[in-house]
Amino acid sequence: MLCPSCRRQLERGASYCGSCGRPLEGAQVTLELVLGDTTRVPVQVGMTIGRSPESTLVIADPTVSRMHARIVDGGVLEDAGSSHGTFLDGQRLTSPSPLFDGAKIRLGDVDVRVERRRTAEEAGRTVVVQVGATLVGGAALVNGDAATQATQFGLRPRVRSGYALKRLEASEGARRWVLKDLEKGGFLRLDDTDAGLFELLDGTRSLVELVGEAERRVGAQGPARLARLLSDLGERGFLRGVQSSAPKLPIAVPTSRLARLFKPREKVIPGVGAFVETLYRRAGWVLFTRPAQAFLAALIVAGLASFVGLILGRYGTPFVVASKFGVGGVVFFAGRLVVVSIHEVAHGLTMASFGRRVERAGLKLIAIFPYAFVDTSEAWFEPRRRRIAISAAGPVSDFSVGALFALLCLLLPAGTTRDILFNLAFAAYVGGFFNLNPFIERDGYHILVDVLREPGLRRRAKEQLSRRLSGRGVSTDSPVLARYSVFGLGWSVLAALFAIGMSLRYEKIFLTLAPRAVVYGVMGTLWVAFFLPVIFVLGRPLWQRARGG
Repeated sequence: MLCPSCRRQLERGASYCGSCGRPLEGAQVTLELVLGDTTRVPVQVGMTIGRSPESTLVIADPTVSRMHARIVDGGVLEDAGSSHGTFLDGQRLTSPSPLFDGAKIRLGDVDVRVERRRTAEEAGRTVVVQVGATLVGGAALVNGDAATQATQFGLRPRVRSGYALKRLEASEGARRWVLKDLEKGGFLRLDDTDAGLFELLDGTRSLVELVGEAERRVGAQGPARLARLLSDLGERGFLRGVQSSAPKLPIAVPTSRLARLFKPREKVIPGVGAFVETLYRRAGWVLFTRPAQAFLAALIVAGLASFVGLILGRYGTPFVVASKFGVGGVVFFAGRLVVVSIHEVAHGLTMASFGRRVERAGLKLIAIFPYAFVDTSEAWFEPRRRRIAISAAGPVSDFSVGALFALLCLLLPAGTTRDILFNLAFAAYVGGFFNLNPFIERDGYHILVDVLREPGLRRRAKEQLSRRLSGRGVSTDSPVLARYSVFGLGWSVLAALFAIGMSLRYEKIFLTLAPRAVVYGVMGTLWVAFFLPVIFVLGRPLWQRARGG
């Protein structure tokens, strides 16, 4: 279901839109003003904001007028003749405007957020403190650095600007707070206790006061929790005046010609995020309506059935167009590039449907193969089911595009056009199954990580499988990791057998188009390539076990 105002996806049973904050179906709104130091002030009828001590909300900043703004009629903001103006979401107020969840008010140089009052189990809004931003307290501006660096973290520890913080819903588990470094792009997960201590690090409290507050909130373990939090923040460079202590790893420079060939080369294309956002607002949102999703589901099922029918009837040949391998290969790789581009746009549109923006996108070149990419790291600010949807959007687009080409191929008579459509469908389905492979860090793997709630799943499962195969298993080995390993190996074997079956089915056709040595050389190389992941996973630990025996 989409919001009737901004057309972003809504949570089931929601009374408010999580993206634009508009109430749904007459829901009553309880709004609060959130100041720079996280002080929360309930919105009241007849509320006045200004520098004057008589104001309902006093903000001691020279750019704020004595009587700067008023809130009337329970939630309508109007300027009170201020010198520097009152702005709502970047637009200067010339007439009264209603407030809503997520709105941003600017009074002179002071920024104030508007938020709906949420329960402790709900997700909160993303708090973004841009690089170089200045925090504003409830009645005074907090200026300058913290006091002299008398300790490792300063006498008055203060979080630097350039971060985003969001509380996820309670179903996400204990570490439900996500802290993002806007400068370097790293993430840190916090629990409720750590998040509460984090909010105290505004430079107004001494280290002694922080220790006392941590002990009051947490008990005897409070000082240790505070020390660990400060250490984690300091290592990642989140504290002002404290350099990151994380060791700088040397950049591995490829030395061999083969290593240099396979080193990824990345080109960021500016403006892709704005393009995806515009595309979503103009037409992309239609894909997230229920009729469109039902249509896509039916299309995928019909397309898969059609493609299986094409293979069984040999109504097309992989990598062959107009009886020529070269032309077929060009069509296949061109089709892969188009399918990959649509795949990444699908990720971006799904991000936009949840109110998230694509920050980085562009092209990658690995060896001679070009790929498109979209940075979906903002998905970490969304709950688990939304992260799954964002990951699944790519394979869904692959199978949808493949289905469209397969159905068109089935309807057309034999000829060059039909050969082209078959290879385009083949390219899309190869990409779809490749991206669902749980043994490589693609969409299928990320979906599985969120479904199982197992971070670092691939690495941990590989380490455990290697131990067990080499005869060093222990009783505490995880059954979840064991099942993942078996499932991943099974998927890889089935993919290899499918590739072998496909090549053998078209063997006679290939032999009429190319010399026998070329055909069997290419087929053998492909068979080995498909089995390499299984060989790499099983070979080394089994060899170690044999040597140990």
